[in-house]
Amino acid sequence: MSLTDKVIIGVDVGTGSARAGVFSQDGKLLGSAAHAIAMNKPKPDFVEQDSENIWQSVCQSVRDALAKSNIAANQVAAIGFDATCSLVIRDANNRPLGVTPGGGDNWDVIVWMDHRAVREAEECTKTGAKVLEYIGGTMSPEMELPKLMWLKRHHRQNWDKMGAAYDLADFLSFRATGSNKRSCCTITCKWTYLAHQDDPWDRAFLDQIGLDDFPGKAGIDRKALGVGDLIANLSEQSAAELGLTTDCVVGAGLIDAHAGALGTLGEYLDGNLDERFAMIAGTSTCHMALSSEPRFIKGVWGPYFGAIAPGLWLNEGGQSATGALLDHIVAMHPFSHAMGRDAHKFAGEKLLHRMMETPDLAPRLHVLPDFHGNRSPLADSEALGVISGLSLDQSEESFLDLYWATACAIAYGTRHIIDALNATGYEIKHIHLSGGHTASPVLVKLYADVTGCNVVMSDCAEPVLLGSAMLGAAALDPEGGLALASRRMAGKETIHAPDQTAKDAHDRRYAIFHKLHAHRQELDAMAAG
Repeated sequence: MSLTDKVIIGVDVGTGSARAGVFSQDGKLLGSAAHAIAMNKPKPDFVEQDSENIWQSVCQSVRDALAKSNIAANQVAAIGFDATCSLVIRDANNRPLGVTPGGGDNWDVIVWMDHRAVREAEECTKTGAKVLEYIGGTMSPEMELPKLMWLKRHHRQNWDKMGAAYDLADFLSFRATGSNKRSCCTITCKWTYLAHQDDPWDRAFLDQIGLDDFPGKAGIDRKALGVGDLIANLSEQSAAELGLTTDCVVGAGLIDAHAGALGTLGEYLDGNLDERFAMIAGTSTCHMALSSEPRFIKGVWGPYFGAIAPGLWLNEGGQSATGALLDHIVAMHPFSHAMGRDAHKFAGEKLLHRMMETPDLAPRLHVLPDFHGNRSPLADSEALGVISGLSLDQSEESFLDLYWATACAIAYGTRHIIDALNATGYEIKHIHLSGGHTASPVLVKLYADVTGCNVVMSDCAEPVLLGSAMLGAAALDPEGGLALASRRMAGKETIHAPDQTAKDAHDRRYAIFHKLHAHRQELDAMAAG
């Protein structure tokens, strides 16, 4: 069997499940499978997982995907991993260490959404360190350094035992190969590693926050690999667990959203990226733009060098609650309680035809979507949502109007982020959309109409898994690298163009959106005295 006849596996570990997809080398999805992951919430703001449970879910997903694809173990040439930016803690003998005093040692993962380290994140921000310029000026409690600070302060016993700390994607690569090599993506985006510098750590900053010893203690004190670089072959143990062979190579991994960006933008890595950005949209939304030069944008994470592809800088915006906000609107409206069917599907069926006929369905109803804070571009985790224009109406019409106005607000939030990007050198004309929002014709149309951009969607059903498979393909061909591998595997696309007849209505509503931001800020100041 020639190398070109072999297949590549992409693994995606999300918040609630591990998924695996088997791909041909031209990017065709041959089969996929998923298995749930256990989660522990011992107290408010604490969210934990079990790394061995995650690994077992990965192994089962890979085995099931192979079976569905009718692919034998010796046909798999490479594998790539992506995962949430969760923190894994291990001792010097690679045994799990619990992350909460009084909890079991099997709960050795602080999940990305865990907010136990809010105080520590604020302390990081107050240092004013230069390295903060590379994360939009504000440290998030969802990044790894505040979590490590919390662990050192509140679980000193296990901190002292710690022999390694991993971003979850790096842990999966380690578990697969036995190699401690780290990906440029994970440690640049979540650990304040400056990949473009000879000395990538801001030692003065680490000293200020009490983590001067952490790079060595976490096993992270060596140069990171480029995304998709060869890590090693599978170890005998992991090959047996995954149902593969030791001939299978592993490429350096990605954070899950970044894999989605690669899966949708990979074809364009050698092109004019200033005109394109990736939007990975589900419960929340990540916005990722790539450029050949660093761009510093207040309230937008980055610039991160090499975080998605070698030689390119990443700026990363986001909205903390998008799909989750629509779920909340559905849950709070009385009409949806008696509906007896999927409210999102119902709204989509009813609204799309109306949107074709009337660009503004609710002229006096307006929403600010910051119900879980504003990640970008305001970087205000304390921001709150606003609904202006409610009446006592509890009818179907009232529900549809509120659903539509909320969907508009989500799209205006994306336009707000695009405006911030375009003010610093980008010229965004194409939104490459992946995630759950691709299934909503209402959101797809609004993203196009509100921003004036083409919405581009991959015909591949699993672009995040495709992005991970591209990592394996790059590891197979170090000479061609990630750009060639991703271009070869990129799928066909469907383009949704904006409706120019809706432009004036959305421009007017977008101006009101900004007025609401200003009024909320004024009211918050008055309330604070």
